Amino acid sequence: MAKRAIINHLNELSPKEWLKFQKSWFIHNPPPRRKNVIRHPAKFPETLAMEFITFFTKPRQMVFDPMAGTGSTLIAALRSGRHSFGIELNPIYADLARQILVEEKKNLAELSVGLKSELITGDAACLANIFSDHPIPTVDYVLTSPPYWDMLHAHGAETQRERRQSRSMDVVYSSDPNDLGNIKDYSEFLDKLSHIYIEMRMILRAGAYITIVVKNIKKGGKIFPLAWDLASALKDTYTLKDEKIWCQDNQRLSPFGMGNAWVSNTFHHYCLQFRND
Repeated sequence: MAKRAIINHLNELSPKEWLKFQKSWFIHNPPPRRKNVIRHPAKFPETLAMEFITFFTKPRQMVFDPMAGTGSTLIAALRSGRHSFGIELNPIYADLARQILVEEKKNLAELSVGLKSELITGDAACLANIFSDHPIPTVDYVLTSPPYWDMLHAHGAETQRERRQSRSMDVVYSSDPNDLGNIKDYSEFLDKLSHIYIEMRMILRAGAYITIVVKNIKKGGKIFPLAWDLASALKDTYTLKDEKIWCQDNQRLSPFGMGNAWVSNTFHHYCLQFRND
């Protein structure tokens, strides 16, 4: 008996590629960052973003990132042949992202013809006003990674000390009081972050997927389960479908709490998968 042909409504991957992506964890060690984006303290790797974009969309569909940073999601969408739209609070990062997108379009030449990649400088907490001033087509997929609360303000990390000694690298995202990374109260941070994700539903296609890359947080000797709290906060708006765990195995181990207390070296992130049902 002949096998029934599989009609792929979600993407253009082969069955083998589809099956590989279904693994619940993966190892991805980002390549070295280019000098023109090393200023950003927590850049999302385009190489990882492309894997998610090519799974959850078809060519020429619209990808959105409400906290775009230096444009990783938009750059990955462009390389994947998708339209993209993003919002970034910090005007320096927004300008840098626009410059990189122009360069990418030149490098991609004919492959980028007709693709729209727009980044707006603005506050994602005011999405209704932004969408009113900059109407965009219905969004087919959201890929984003929020600030991990105010952890960039922590003074203990070796990478933070290195950044403080450099004039060309930022330690925090900005000094803007509207920046979620500057909120000290965890509950307030979670409420405002959840509000942004709930508000973006107004532009999402029915059935569109949302991937939020996030990490649980260690602070003051205890864990704040940001990934799990965020999943709970959004459960009445979106359907939490699954999670993929992104692991990095090229990080240097540090002897936290050695001989005294259990403190893990955390080298994984949660890629929460929601759907706009």
